[in-house]
Amino acid sequence: MLKYSVKKDPDKTAKAYGYEFHCSPKHSMNIIRVIRGMKTNKAKTFLEDVIAMKRPVPFIYHKRKTSHRKGHVGPGGYPKKATEHVLKVIKNAENNAEYKGLDVDNMIISHISTYEGRKIKGTMPRAHGRATDKNEQTTDIEIIIEEVE
Repeated sequence: MLKYSVKKDPDKTAKAYGYEFHCSPKHSMNIIRVIRGMKTNKAKTFLEDVIAMKRPVPFIYHKRKTSHRKGHVGPGGYPKKATEHVLKVIKNAENNAEYKGLDVDNMIISHISTYEGRKIKGTMPRAHGRATDKNEQTTDIEIIIEEVE
């Protein structure tokens, strides 16, 4: 059984957990910072706009050498891969809420967090019989959505 980092009332909340997504934990951290506390419909619209490259995600963490974007965002970007995975987890949480009989239109993201998953080992061959590590990062994402009146 998965352990969540926050305990909430199970009668008003729905949870979802996605693990070992092949995307950047740094990008995921910036995305969840923006959508925390939003209604789920608004968050899904924002994430779909990021995937379509209409709205950038402002980078607060890990922003060195990142260019500024239009619309007074500051340093930001369009992390498509991580955004698609966060959107999957939100849709999964909404489906869990619908299964529980909660009102999906009145749900807010009360808790969302991301962690570094395991590293998948890999090597890249180099000249003169040497090799360099080329590891794949994975990301775990957990979300708890809560019904509001």
